[in-house]
Amino acid sequence: MDASLKSYLEKHDISYTEHSHEAVFTVEESKKLKKAIPGIRCKCLFLKDNNQRFYLVALPAEKRLDMKSLRKKLEVKKLHFGTSEELKEKLNLSPGSVSIFGMIHAKNVEFIIDKDVWDADITGFHPNINTATLELSHESLEKFYNLLEAKKQILEL
Repeated sequence: MDASLKSYLEKHDISYTEHSHEAVFTVEESKKLKKAIPGIRCKCLFLKDNNQRFYLVALPAEKRLDMKSLRKKLEVKKLHFGTSEELKEKLNLSPGSVSIFGMIHAKNVEFIIDKDVWDADITGFHPNINTATLELSHESLEKFYNLLEAKKQILEL
């Protein structure tokens, strides 16, 4: 875990369990970790719309994002993935390590969390690197979410 994230979690008394593992870059690769790490495995997608607004979307790893439905909910014409350069600039993250925890560095990024993730008792996210997963209770996820100053919402995706 990077030092800035560790410091942020400690400062705000957000509890977690860290699970170290080999690097995983895809949901498919992360499936082998399921037995070792409890809770719902999550993925995060970095998107931008036709008006150059950016979004970080967190959803269950196995769930397919319905982009058409999300476009309607956000009232935008187009949504597509942001570039690796935009990801670095907006969230200080690299591809393969996209995580909700990048929101501590967010520069004009809206955070969207799927209701299934929100309702889970335990969730798992990369700690801004893909060689570990942080296991969070719902209480810790809620505390993290409420501390974020960025625009945010919980949606059924």
